[in-house]
Amino acid sequence: MIQATKSKLHRNYFIALERDLEIITRYVEFCAQNFDVYSIEFGHLLFASASEVDVIAKLLCQRLKPDAPRANMNEYRAVLSAELPEIITTQIFIPRYGLTLTPWDNWAQGNNPLWWRSYNKVKHERDAYFDQATLKNALNALGALLILTHHYYRYALVPDGAEPQSDMDTTQDLRPETSLLRFSDDHYYDVVVVAPLM
Repeated sequence: MIQATKSKLHRNYFIALERDLEIITRYVEFCAQNFDVYSIEFGHLLFASASEVDVIAKLLCQRLKPDAPRANMNEYRAVLSAELPEIITTQIFIPRYGLTLTPWDNWAQGNNPLWWRSYNKVKHERDAYFDQATLKNALNALGALLILTHHYYRYALVPDGAEPQSDMDTTQDLRPETSLLRFSDDHYYDVVVVAPLM
């Protein structure tokens, strides 16, 4: 007999994209000097991540404000920045490479993220804007997806009408853990503190 629980489809999709990103680390060093490097693989990750951001943002807006319009990024911004303002300042860390991302920080000025604008340019006018399918945009799109997916599951993992889960409970429930991108330590129960050698 096989027992099955409901799959965390959106989390699984994020993990698959992150694994694709991890493969690229063998060929391109993730550092500020390479942020403008562009390629088909970075384009693939930008498209897939931004498309999933669109899906998750719509679902999250539906859960938070069911009657609010949610047809595009401007409408997502209106709902999410009001209902979950912490999204704007949430940082994503890539400890292996010493990088810190704040993928939604443009919302603080009422603007959509630069990576989102680049995604639309590359999607609609690839011949003119393919050079915006960069490492920097792919990283920020994936970081933005991690943030929204996390918030989506804070609500999806509890019964309708219940208070959302804490950040730590949510990361605990979302396994496997991410391999490259991480939240700050206050999102995890099992943070390992390593004492400096004497």
